[in-house]
Amino acid sequence: MAGLDVPGARLYYERRGSGPVLFMIGSPMDSTGFAALAAAAEGDHTVVTYDPRGIGNSTRDDTDADITPEQQADDVHRLIGALGGGPVDMLGSSGGAVVGFALVTAHPDAVRTLVAHEPPVVTLLPDAEEQRAQVEDIYATYRAEGVEPAMFKFLTHIGVMGGPDQAADPARFQPPPEQAARMRAASEVFLAHLIRQTTSYQPDIDALKASPTRIVVARGAESEGQLANRTAVALAERLGTDPVEFPGDHGGFVGHAVPFAALLERVLTERA
Repeated sequence: MAGLDVPGARLYYERRGSGPVLFMIGSPMDSTGFAALAAAAEGDHTVVTYDPRGIGNSTRDDTDADITPEQQADDVHRLIGALGGGPVDMLGSSGGAVVGFALVTAHPDAVRTLVAHEPPVVTLLPDAEEQRAQVEDIYATYRAEGVEPAMFKFLTHIGVMGGPDQAADPARFQPPPEQAARMRAASEVFLAHLIRQTTSYQPDIDALKASPTRIVVARGAESEGQLANRTAVALAERLGTDPVEFPGDHGGFVGHAVPFAALLERVLTERA
């Protein structure tokens, strides 16, 4: 457990294991979400996880500022440099995969292989304008009604939460008590300063194709039809590759950490 000062923020990060360096990054998810996967992978890798600026144990100076994928990519690049430099391997989950694209675009030599697990690159979808309107509605709900109604609307929209029967029993969706405050704080930052910035990101497909970084797009075996699975498929098609199916759904590395880590290891050891 350590900290790194970067412009406008202090980043909390954890490093464990030995072997080739493997970063696991999310957004807005912090290092705790990767705990099980990191434990499963640390026998083969030096695993680095971190809390994005303003999330978890990481702080930032201007708590009213929006946070862009490019800013987060700069943070991760500085962290890579502080830990010895690249290239490193990287698993980017959800918004973390979007950060990975921004990192590879700005610093193409920093990452050897980027496994982009269900990146929400909604700008690539044929219904992108509808998706943008939905995000704006979620943001408006947050501003008018607060975190819980907006998060429920968001989770329903992306397909990880069902309909009225679930809405009638909101308690079943609450995190364990020891995680509730941390997750609520992360949701606050996400809704206020990240959701619009992440989902409006337009990946530079030409730059990604030209990069020396090997990009592997991953989709969940149990998330077919969900928004982030759709965007993963759309991105893979643009890159001219086939998505690799990983165990579980959008958060499959939490509930299926061991088989997820095993497949991740196989993917990382392959070379195009």
